Amino acid sequence: MKIEAITLREIEMPLVHFFETSFGRIYSRRALVVTVHCEGVDGWGECVADEAPFYSGESVETASHVIRTYLGPMLLGKQVEKGSDVPALLARVRAHRMAKGALENAVWDAEAKARNLPLWKLLGGTLNKIPCGVSIGIQDSHEQLLDKIETELAAGYQRIKVKVKPGWDVEVLAKIRKRWPQILLSCDANSAYTLNDIEHLKKFEEFKLLMIEQPLWNDDFYFHSVLQKQMQTAICLDEAIEFARDAQAALELGSCRIINIKVGRVGGFSEAIKIHDIAQKFNVPVWCGGMLETGLGRSHNIALSTLPNFKLPGDVSASKRYWKEDVIEPEVTVDREGFIAIRDEPGTGYKLREDQIEKITVKKETLRK
Repeated sequence: MKIEAITLREIEMPLVHFFETSFGRIYSRRALVVTVHCEGVDGWGECVADEAPFYSGESVETASHVIRTYLGPMLLGKQVEKGSDVPALLARVRAHRMAKGALENAVWDAEAKARNLPLWKLLGGTLNKIPCGVSIGIQDSHEQLLDKIETELAAGYQRIKVKVKPGWDVEVLAKIRKRWPQILLSCDANSAYTLNDIEHLKKFEEFKLLMIEQPLWNDDFYFHSVLQKQMQTAICLDEAIEFARDAQAALELGSCRIINIKVGRVGGFSEAIKIHDIAQKFNVPVWCGGMLETGLGRSHNIALSTLPNFKLPGDVSASKRYWKEDVIEPEVTVDREGFIAIRDEPGTGYKLREDQIEKITVKKETLRK
């Protein structure tokens, strides 16, 4: 496939309900969507960078700039046979994994369409349905949080994950556990604590959590290993795992017992698969986290989650939890048992609503050689 052009679109989608983490609160999602045009076949990818560089050093603006100025020209005019060829072509640019991931995943999408294969099969997936959990942000009150949990449990979700930060943690978890003693419950700190909080974090043990996600620094393995050795509850690493070698180092150090793989954050499907394989070798389960993706990015998460070591419910929940109107059809739905059925159509299995994408596009440009 010759990459003849690359189209960049910045889109803006209002959220059904605000989403708050330790980084702050947002009411809409500004996202960068890329299309690679390959001799009559279009592949689509979504950059998961936020509008501000709080979760990572990347943002929508930096990703747009790096693709326009460096990554795009490295791909334009190239003959690419498969998605896994892309990382080597972009290797001269350091970091900027979210920008790279958007391009690589778009090429994987184009490859799947060109070969008339479902993307999940092209990736090596084996599961025909995936278990789903939900991530619930910090709310205005404990009561509002409990009401949202009740709604999600009634919808069938198999695991509840709540965001925590100092001042919104132990009391919240205690109320959840008192009301629902048996649900599969985890929490995500997004690096809100330090090792000085170790005695406080040990209080989390009484709530019998599936995991505590990324409690310490976003780029740390060592201090997480110190913490994990002192806790029975499994630590899950997210932000700290940027490459497969990070996963290997973390697992050899004993820094975690679970890994969250976000395909758009680690640079694309190629690196995500490598991380999956290393975790499987260590007999450590993985799951797929979410980055408030539109249906486009969500469909890529679904495809990745069919790999065999995705043994825990991910954050790949239904479109309607986030968007009044998604950019794919059909929208992603979750059945009453908390599963998403995998579709067998070529590509992602979901059709992009290009008319809707155009409607919410605030900036657009096409790169050519």
